[in-house]
Amino acid sequence: MEKIIIYTTKDCQFCKMAKAYFKGSGVSFTDKDIEDDPQARAEMMSKSGQFGVPVIDINGRILVGFNLRLLSRVLGDNSLAINK
Repeated sequence: MEKIIIYTTKDCQFCKMAKAYFKGSGVSFTDKDIEDDPQARAEMMSKSGQFGVPVIDINGRILVGFNLRLLSRVLGDNSLAINK
């Protein structure tokens, strides 16, 4: 089972899309809002070297941004994956 952390901000549309994908797929995740949580912001930057969101940590694999095909491939959702 994957441990997923998504680092977000309130107004980020790609963050909302990623969370909707997880919810629609029945995937549990932890949402860390970097605007309200300086520790989460530092954690995200340490993991990714990025300040942009979303940053998605799936069992230590860091994805920056929302790329549905890559995300679905990493999670094993072959209905959307490239190179099935």
